[in-house]
Amino acid sequence: MGARPIADYALLSDCRSAALVSSDGSVDWLCFPHFDGPAVFGRLLGEDAGFWSIRAERETARSRRYAGRTMVLETAYRTETGAVTVTDALVMGAGIRGHDLGTGSPGALARWAHCTEGTVQLSVVFAPRPEYGLVEPTLRDVPGGLLARGGADVLALSSPVPFILEGATARAEAELVAGDTLGFVLQHRPSWDSFPPLWDQEQILARLADTRQAWASWSEQHQNYAGPFSELVCTSGRVLQALTFAPTGAFVAAPTTSLPEEAGGVRNWDYRYTWIRDASMTLRALWVAACPHEAWRFFGFIAAAGGTQIHAGDLQIMYGIGGQRDLSERVLDHLPGWAGSAPVRVGNAAWRQRQLDVYGELLGAAARLPETLADTEPETRRFLADVADAAAARWQGTDLGIWEVRGEPRHFLHSKLMCWVAVDRAIALAEVLEAQDRVERWSRARSEIASAIREKGWNEKAGAYTQAFGSEDLDASALMLSLTGFLPGDDPRMLATIEAVQQNLTDSRGLVFRYRSADGLPGHEGTFLLCTFWLAHALALAGQTDRAREVFSCAAGFANDLGLLAEEVASGSGELLGNFPQAFSHIGLVNAAWAIGEAEAKGPDAQRGQRLT
Repeated sequence: MGARPIADYALLSDCRSAALVSSDGSVDWLCFPHFDGPAVFGRLLGEDAGFWSIRAERETARSRRYAGRTMVLETAYRTETGAVTVTDALVMGAGIRGHDLGTGSPGALARWAHCTEGTVQLSVVFAPRPEYGLVEPTLRDVPGGLLARGGADVLALSSPVPFILEGATARAEAELVAGDTLGFVLQHRPSWDSFPPLWDQEQILARLADTRQAWASWSEQHQNYAGPFSELVCTSGRVLQALTFAPTGAFVAAPTTSLPEEAGGVRNWDYRYTWIRDASMTLRALWVAACPHEAWRFFGFIAAAGGTQIHAGDLQIMYGIGGQRDLSERVLDHLPGWAGSAPVRVGNAAWRQRQLDVYGELLGAAARLPETLADTEPETRRFLADVADAAAARWQGTDLGIWEVRGEPRHFLHSKLMCWVAVDRAIALAEVLEAQDRVERWSRARSEIASAIREKGWNEKAGAYTQAFGSEDLDASALMLSLTGFLPGDDPRMLATIEAVQQNLTDSRGLVFRYRSADGLPGHEGTFLLCTFWLAHALALAGQTDRAREVFSCAAGFANDLGLLAEEVASGSGELLGNFPQAFSHIGLVNAAWAIGEAEAKGPDAQRGQRLT
């Protein structure tokens, strides 16, 4: 089988883990029991790495949607003889509502087929391959389903129909007539646990109903955005919530690893971790799209994960979803990668990098959600104040920047800007942080950083703010100068930078590249959706709302039929690239839509007061 387009997949989530399901009913990615666990189904990255398909024979048409404002997937298939709808979900615990998404989750994937017309023949293939395809488990028939044992995993598949076992693969056929239903559920447990009982059909249907209600309740309680592009914004809000790891309050940047930035290339990374930058930006986007009730948990998570690092050295840029620090990278040589894009990596070596912008990302999120700080422990508030101290003390140093270049450290403009954000927001939060005695020091640093950015960040030859001090290379992250409120949206130098980005960092469609300079890696990447939404956002702040809408619509138009966005778009083919769905892209969509709405509501003369953080 050739590689399916990345856009062909749908996301399922129980706010602990995630699955990707193709439009023809194949679960090609599932990590149990958590986002960062070894894949049980990994065909996304190699044909022999496992899948679970439910396919309607002699299919003639298909369509799919999320059921209402939920992450429960409904795929309708029409065949030569009838029609069937398959409902898929990573199920929530019984009785879960609203604020409790992801709590009590049992680690179960439920699939429910309902024949709605005529007669339909279903073909079911169950081929689990734990540990990213390294293990071919032993399958065994048991009353009510199958058991699969291999490696560290025990899987139980509840099924009302018998399977034919062919080594580590099980196959079944079932004929449904109008009104018939057929439910399956896959459960995971560590091998040393007592195994849970298999589920009957009533239990499966009840848990699917619970999961629908849990997501619908969350959306009703939290999603009240009514500005431009509201459906896209609300969908993005649910995607960002789906990337939350409920037990700790962490956020993953994406639920996949090694989906490439260039088809057939080597720019393949594991994104199933919590970057301080990405997670902080997620919180700010959820402020628009979903009112994050439990944001305080994220600040507590980072404070606990960071521990004494902020005093002893640099705050680490990323952590495991449980707070792990060592995310050492390794290569899975047995997997060919999506569309032959090798190597396939797990872990991420960027955890060792120094990136100064994380200070500003964290304080920016805290400033957007100051009311949540009242719910945090005093240690968390002291930690945030120490973060501002670190920015004030270290802003003059070099780092590897927001894009995690694998080259020499430099004085990146964006890193300086976010250090400015850190002290600026800390000054505003000084009272709630109980750090009024630090304001003088922070104010002095804010002034020094601002002077350095104005004097060294602007390049006369480029006619724009550039990637790094003394560099002529353009970088889309310079758009953050207005998004953070450092410059007014209509500042002449800001307008010149916007124009330079539009003229020199866009492809024929108007999608934005992050940069075009060397970054220490072979090959090339696609256009970056977050940066394209940044351009739309900056245009809105500049009062150019018609142009902002054009850029926004161009980027949003690359969402798949379910509203899901990857990280990048191939400049030639328009194919989605990179890990999927990507939090960055959905964050950019939410914030750009909000900025356009604010600009249109306040008129062309009221842009100066808007800022992202």
